[in-house]
Amino acid sequence: MPLEFPNPSRSFDEVRKAVRFVGHDGMFEVPFFIQADALASIDRRPETAEAACLAAFDAARHSIHTSARKLYAGGRRTIYTITAADMR
Repeated sequence: MPLEFPNPSRSFDEVRKAVRFVGHDGMFEVPFFIQADALASIDRRPETAEAACLAAFDAARHSIHTSARKLYAGGRRTIYTITAADMR
């Protein structure tokens, strides 16, 4: 079964400076983070504040999910972190 993102929820993790979201591979939950710097490279906003990161995530959700699927296909991990390099 391919990686899906049925739950649109996301949250900002202040400590990691990243947005957390979850994918599902069948019945398995797969946690992802996308770094604020990666969101800034997509949206070109200089801020890394929570509201700006969440807005950038929402605006680029499709391309973020595409990058998450590519990262996930590269091998199983406990947590996946998407960087600016992954978004190119």
